[in-house]
Amino acid sequence: MSPVLSAFMRELPSWFLLCGIFLPVTLLLLLLIAYFRIKLMEVKEELILTPGRQHNSKDNFSLHKRMKQT
Repeated sequence: MSPVLSAFMRELPSWFLLCGIFLPVTLLLLLLIAYFRIKLMEVKEELILTPGRQHNSKDNFSLHKRMKQT
């Protein structure tokens, strides 16, 4: 490790690492996970409400196969 980096790590207080870097990054990641989970649930609800469509991989595969044959 370079002398400048080792001096910086030695002088940096641990509370700053915890409260200033680790905690905000962790909270941001948790917020992103929650946001994308909510968006995924909304999309699943929209797919369920779509009339006349079957939404499973087996039906999608057979539809693709039928379209390819024509």
